[in-house]
Amino acid sequence: MTDVDSNWRDARRRRYLWGHSAEWVAAVWLLLHGYRLIARRVKTPMGEIDLIAVRGGRIAFVEVKARRSRDEGEAALRPMQGRRMRLAADYWLARRPHYRQHTRGFDAVLVLEGRWPCHLENRM
Repeated sequence: MTDVDSNWRDARRRRYLWGHSAEWVAAVWLLLHGYRLIARRVKTPMGEIDLIAVRGGRIAFVEVKARRSRDEGEAALRPMQGRRMRLAADYWLARRPHYRQHTRGFDAVLVLEGRWPCHLENRM
């Protein structure tokens, strides 16, 4: 293996671990704000949902972004992700009828370097 391959793999692993830890940070943040975590890293044929959480009569399908700044985090929220998340949520809800009456939210949690996470409701 060359140094370039090794450096690329190391950088990719660091990004993966940062993203993975950001999901835990986002989950704890939601718990601290009254949400109950239902699922994490949900894979459907339509795509993946990072977190699913409930508070009261609202179910939140959450995209987590780990970025250096809020501007970078918001720029990473793409309309195509929102469409994919809605399809994945429909698929997930079709198999869980007891959540169908909940108000749906498509949220983002930005996990930022050196700052508190930022929960953006209905941003996807």
